[in-house]
Amino acid sequence: MIANALAKSAVTVLGRDFTFPNKTDGLPQRLSDFANLQIDSFVTSDGVKLAYWEAGSGKPLIFVPAWSASGANYINVLYLLSKNYRVYVLDPRNQGLSEKVDFGNRIYRYSMDLREFNEHIGVKSACYCGWSMGASILYGYIDLFGTVEIEKLVLIDEPPSIVSRPGMTADERLESGAIADSVEQVGVVMSAQTGTSLMERYHAMDSPAYANSEAFARAMVPVDTAAVNQILYDHASIDWRDVIRTKINVPTAIFTGEYSANVPSQRWMKSVIPYSILYTYSKTEQGDHFLALKNPFQFARDMQVFLGSGDIVNTDREAQNGIEVHELMRTDASWNGVAYDAYPGGVAEPVVAKITIPAHKDLEWHSHPMPSFAYVLSGDITVEDKQGEKKHFVAGDVMPETVNTLHRAVVGDQEATFIVFYAATKGMALSLPAQ
Repeated sequence: MIANALAKSAVTVLGRDFTFPNKTDGLPQRLSDFANLQIDSFVTSDGVKLAYWEAGSGKPLIFVPAWSASGANYINVLYLLSKNYRVYVLDPRNQGLSEKVDFGNRIYRYSMDLREFNEHIGVKSACYCGWSMGASILYGYIDLFGTVEIEKLVLIDEPPSIVSRPGMTADERLESGAIADSVEQVGVVMSAQTGTSLMERYHAMDSPAYANSEAFARAMVPVDTAAVNQILYDHASIDWRDVIRTKINVPTAIFTGEYSANVPSQRWMKSVIPYSILYTYSKTEQGDHFLALKNPFQFARDMQVFLGSGDIVNTDREAQNGIEVHELMRTDASWNGVAYDAYPGGVAEPVVAKITIPAHKDLEWHSHPMPSFAYVLSGDITVEDKQGEKKHFVAGDVMPETVNTLHRAVVGDQEATFIVFYAATKGMALSLPAQ
């Protein structure tokens, strides 16, 4: 991956610091608290300068924003997920810090912009998350280039077709998510006073984290309404059902919520995309079109579980038979990338332990003589080996422990609880202190 030597800190690019109005544990109080957040840019093949936000290290995770949104709206999601991933948010042309132009305002051009962004940062394989129009940009990307460079896909609350097609049956309107018969009607429907319409939910500052990110975006990266409106007609007019039905063939997570009118169409997408999982947030979980911004902690946890898991088997949170099977992890290597060898010989005596560790507790250097796997029930922990390799795990993660390798750990700001599975043999010690 290309090193972004010219990237600058967000505070430097934006010209000042910012204090978030609501103090929220686990999230930055000031922009400067997010010290490794950087902003960079590149120029597309048709001469448009696009900005992107980046933070963290590890496997690349690329966010494609909704209509009119930018990296500023993702400030909390970036902060949480950058602890485990190299996270990027690309500001589409005419949005955020990207250049405002009166050409190329078609979804397929935006998809090409994403392709050129990947080439700029040197990404050959990544996980992608598209929210609203950002999902449409990914549909266009997949239609043009396939999924060979997409490891996993996340789609947030975007219907396959916003506007209905002539001759659509009632069932087809439902599965496509069509809310209007013409582009002109879309704004009226989204702004209706129903208590759950998209614009009502947008203006509902019912989450401190969301109020923070909206205040930050409005103050530091204001929306140019005339510029962003140029893409609306094309965005609302495209029917992506054929792409969704025939071309998405990678593990896919679909997010929606009880406050959203898109639930039926998201269920249809789940039914036609193989290896897919549907997350339907409840109203108490801030389950609306802005769920990732309103409930960033749960969204980050769900993302990390999905991105860290292997293939999905019978994984629908709405499964009618009541049975869910979600493979949380499948790996042949420990958290620091060292490959596992054979299981220890002898009479098998597997051990399952529930371990609770106080906040801020430092665990001394030690090793485990067998493969072991810890599911983090609550809290968080950072582990480190003798080579200085570190990894941060939070609630919902599975930690594949090292074998016969010295490592240590420190627990975060709250008590941490784990369920640990040890592949032990009879009489084997579970942990050995450093000599």
